[in-house]
Amino acid sequence: MISSFFEKSKPIHSVIAVSVLLLVFVFAKISAISEPFSLYLLFKQIGVFALCVLTVFLLDFLVSKNNLTRKNSYKVLIFVLFVALLPNSILNTDYIIANIFVLFAMRRLISLRSQKQIKKKLFDAAFWISLATLFCPWCGLFFFLIIISLFLYSIVDIKNWIVPIIGVATVVIIGWSFMIVAGMDYVAYVNNMFGVSFDFSKLNDLSIVVAITLLLSYGNWAIIFYIKQLKSKKKNYRPSFIIILVAEIIALAVAVVIPDKNGSEFLFLFAPLAIILTNYFEIIEEKWFREVLIMLLIVAPIVNLIL
Repeated sequence: MISSFFEKSKPIHSVIAVSVLLLVFVFAKISAISEPFSLYLLFKQIGVFALCVLTVFLLDFLVSKNNLTRKNSYKVLIFVLFVALLPNSILNTDYIIANIFVLFAMRRLISLRSQKQIKKKLFDAAFWISLATLFCPWCGLFFFLIIISLFLYSIVDIKNWIVPIIGVATVVIIGWSFMIVAGMDYVAYVNNMFGVSFDFSKLNDLSIVVAITLLLSYGNWAIIFYIKQLKSKKKNYRPSFIIILVAEIIALAVAVVIPDKNGSEFLFLFAPLAIILTNYFEIIEEKWFREVLIMLLIVAPIVNLIL
């Protein structure tokens, strides 16, 4: 059974996950790319796929390093199945890069639990989120994660609250300098950064509707149990789980307000939701029910291909 196979963390699971991701990536790109084949195009897409693989391993590292789940491969499996369910999520390279930077920032914020090198971790988190904002301006909403982390870890020293501002200023100065050297109109860039649109008509495709409905259904159901389980978590680990939950809420907000809606904006939900859903899978006593949930995530992308 699939749930039993992924119940333990093994290298073969990563091989399977990357293989499935490759199939989904090739299918998504063949459907989306219209330019003629060239070596440049080939190497470019190999680089983009490498970023997708990096995202998977970064998620696995984030979870394993901070004990956000038990030692299993559910989070990797779920993440890849989410991508398979909504292949459009990996069509925007900028969003893939931004998502990686957000994961780096989350890793630094969660590691504040140790209360060591606080200033360095806060600077890094602000720096990574600022970089993410360059690729997806609405990723700036993830700065709320820093503020929430400061409260959750009871960091009251005013100097530590100033450090994230320095991290943001660093990226602003570097970005501004680059735009001046490159002769870019930074005023126009800033003015056009935060476009907002609540027009969801571009998502009015049956396969996308099915994917989003399934994602939100799984997410809402799992979050209910995730919140219930927070009190049972060790006190010093509890802030880490709250950060994941807040990250999921922020990712949903990003997907709602982002102007160019085509499905790629949902990529930001996948990592935190994979962690939340994995926590839910771990408390399901009926193995058959867990098997059904996983099989549904496997069958749904195949059905979407037919739609």
